[in-house]
Amino acid sequence: MQSEQDQTASPTLWQAIAVWMQIGLLSFGGPAAQIALMHRMIVDERKWLSERDYLNALSFCMLLPGPEAMQLATYAGWRMHGVLGGLAAGLLFVIPGAIVIVVLAAIYALFGDVPLVSALFLGVKAAVIVVVVEALLRVARKALGEKLHWFIAALAFIGIFFLNLPYPLIILIAALTGYLMVTSETSKEVRLHKVSHLLPGTVLTVFCWLLIWWLPLFALEAMGAHNILSEIGRFFSTLAVVTFGGAYAVLAYLGQDVVTQFGWLTAGEMMDGLGLAETTPGPLILVTEFVGFIAAFREGGLALGMAGAAVTLWVTFVPCFLWIFAGAPYIDWLSDQPKLRGALSAITAAVVGVILNLSLWFALHVFFSSVDHRKVGVFKVWLPDWGSVDWRVVFLTGLCGVLVFGCHWGIARVLLVSSLLGLALSWFF
Repeated sequence: MQSEQDQTASPTLWQAIAVWMQIGLLSFGGPAAQIALMHRMIVDERKWLSERDYLNALSFCMLLPGPEAMQLATYAGWRMHGVLGGLAAGLLFVIPGAIVIVVLAAIYALFGDVPLVSALFLGVKAAVIVVVVEALLRVARKALGEKLHWFIAALAFIGIFFLNLPYPLIILIAALTGYLMVTSETSKEVRLHKVSHLLPGTVLTVFCWLLIWWLPLFALEAMGAHNILSEIGRFFSTLAVVTFGGAYAVLAYLGQDVVTQFGWLTAGEMMDGLGLAETTPGPLILVTEFVGFIAAFREGGLALGMAGAAVTLWVTFVPCFLWIFAGAPYIDWLSDQPKLRGALSAITAAVVGVILNLSLWFALHVFFSSVDHRKVGVFKVWLPDWGSVDWRVVFLTGLCGVLVFGCHWGIARVLLVSSLLGLALSWFF
């Protein structure tokens, strides 16, 4: 009797490329929908990967910073056709959405103050709040299975919302806590695979991809490129390393720093960018491309905006190829390590607190046109001006909540209805 692995098919590279292009064009709805789409197309329908291989790879990608769905596609391509296959799968997963985002960002930058556009985005912002809350509940159901995880989530929320602790520090503390909570007795029961023979190739892979990642940034500095491009490159390179937990965790770190530290965008513009990323194909993390474009556009117009988008894409997705090509040979071994699973579980629990912070921060800045923060001892407290509440957004958010949680509508449908209602409310009120 054949094993599950033996029953998997072996497509040609061109057959795989055709399917990766199809997935890239259909990858709406965020990481959960994208992971389900890939599972159906490459495991259920074509049997290019076994169920075990797919789930092991998914667990590994959840350990990594960055967009897990894009990294999962890259691994699947690598598994079938090596580095070339991984590059094809990863790039085709990103490029269609990236093209759409940069076009929409240019339109937004050039015509964003048009009343019609502003009215449409009134509904988009309301829908995005509900989308983020829905993501919070979905992650919490999976992540908070133990008392320790609830404790980690609560401390992560307090740390980022009230104490303004750096997001990378919160993730590091959570990972160490989860790692150390797994006893050595449990670890001894696990059979360790011999992986030492893989190390020379791994070192070479890491070196090559670090050069690919960093050389363009050094070139920008050497050529005396506009300062905003260097700032974008440094910021999003850091983001690529520390953003564990998927796109919504990225937004928690990205949104507040971009708005409060750098002043590149307003909170409302961040919401608009997220709305664009939600309604277009590709990974949700393409919202970073929108941010890079707008930040550079404000400094030097359309051409610099395009350069900002290109730099952002480069430093966001090149590291993803580094993580996968360096780590893929170790996936079977890593999936058997309980301490690493403990670290991942703790990181995911911390991400729940981080997304709760994101939900409240977005809601405050969308419901109220004026929000201030004050220091109370060591705590930072956000204080909205209750006279600045926008009842239209509050109403639309409530309606979107009913459609998502009560009627179980999909994201695209909710965004469409909320946008049109936002247009109508802006017209009459």
